[in-house]
Amino acid sequence: MIVCHCTNISDHEIRAAIDWMRASDPEAIITPGKIYHALGKAADCGGCMPLFLDTMQSSDNLEVPMHLRRLRVVATQESGYEGRRKSYRVSQ
Repeated sequence: MIVCHCTNISDHEIRAAIDWMRASDPEAIITPGKIYHALGKAADCGGCMPLFLDTMQSSDNLEVPMHLRRLRVVATQESGYEGRRKSYRVSQ
């Protein structure tokens, strides 16, 4: 089935790219952008993203490695950094 008509990507190609990435690096975080890059293509209109993501999630090899699942939550809790400055005033 064709998932992305703009770049002609099928569900088989998406699953094959996920399997290839997982085989080459078992700890990789697989994203749609990495799949497009692995296939040598780029997203165009984005209309396919819901179906693209559903196809990705149906793959058995998509899981995030267990030791990386809560990594970001733990890091932000330890640092106390919220991603913004303490004050919004312009320094004098």
